[in-house]
Amino acid sequence: EEGLQLLELASSVEEDCIQIARCFEATRQRCCRLERDGQRAREQLARLESERAALEVKLKHARNQVEVEMKKRHRAEAELEKQERKLQLVLELLMEEPWGNEALSREQCSVLNALAGRRLGAALALIRRSSVVDESCQSLLSHLDISYDRTEDDVVRS
Repeated sequence: EEGLQLLELASSVEEDCIQIARCFEATRQRCCRLERDGQRAREQLARLESERAALEVKLKHARNQVEVEMKKRHRAEAELEKQERKLQLVLELLMEEPWGNEALSREQCSVLNALAGRRLGAALALIRRSSVVDESCQSLLSHLDISYDRTEDDVVRS
């Protein structure tokens, strides 16, 4: 009877050992699968970090280019205002000098009178609107609408 009990116990232990071995194998396979998934995730992370770094470089270059273009625009606007002032002075001089009216034709005098009646800048705006440069998107691209707050770009990395 004891031998029979021992045999039953041995077969029960053997079945338990086989079950444990199967669980270990399933766990090993799961660990291998998780390791492959982790490796793929690390590779994807490295690719994405590389792309992010490239995009940050592009953003920096774009910001620098915008800054350069804004400086050029400001210089051009300052030069335009300077030239407008000079033209206004010439116009006023022509209108005030008695010899100016004699030397100019009637049509030229009427144009000068029309310009003198308005602000010169407003008159020149009509000329500028017909120029090659189309500023219809000015409100979309206005330098006043652009925010240079770089705090949004600062990311705390650990």
